[in-house]
Amino acid sequence: MAPFERIRRLREPAVRRLVRTAIAEELLGRPWSLAAVCAFTASMLAVGGAYYAPTAGSVPRALWPLYADSAVAVALGGAVLVTLVPTVASGDRVTADAPTSRGLSYLHTIAFVWLIQFGVWPLVALNLAFGAYVAAPDAWIYYWGVIGTHLLFVGLALLVPAVGRTTPGALALALALGVANVWVDYGLGYHPPLLYDPGPVLAAATLAIAVGAVALAARSFRRLGE
Repeated sequence: MAPFERIRRLREPAVRRLVRTAIAEELLGRPWSLAAVCAFTASMLAVGGAYYAPTAGSVPRALWPLYADSAVAVALGGAVLVTLVPTVASGDRVTADAPTSRGLSYLHTIAFVWLIQFGVWPLVALNLAFGAYVAAPDAWIYYWGVIGTHLLFVGLALLVPAVGRTTPGALALALALGVANVWVDYGLGYHPPLLYDPGPVLAAATLAIAVGAVALAARSFRRLGE
């Protein structure tokens, strides 16, 4: 089979599911690899928390989960990983034997959507002020570092459907949270620290990313009970 033919086959849902399952078993299905992914996720959470901490005091506490969105996304991803520990410890396959329930389907779906949404968001937010970020003294952190680490959110998110399920209610809640996040960030003005004042373009792009992430979740997850 020609190389390009193999790539074209990734358009087929069944082929993508097989690839996702194989990668999930390699990265999440062994104690040492799951521990490594958990440790890296914890380090990203620590960095994210440190990023939002200096400005969190100006935000009402009730809104912190929607303000510190990237850190919350990583925390949700970490929670998904923790639910896999008993399965891996018992020697079962995470893609076949991980527990499923309605509550877990909500966790899996929201974690997926937020990891996708806030993994992609910096590509738009930072490039709307590309000159300011690449000219900053610490551009390797504030531009390349931020984009690189947030793209890892997407990589983690794409593994979640291999071990989880979704429901219509979970998808609806994920969409509602995405809309609420846009309202908090750009309607109330509690957006993440940026080098410029965001306007309607970034707000519209953020909403579009949220809707796209939910649509991707609907396509990627099996339904609870399948």
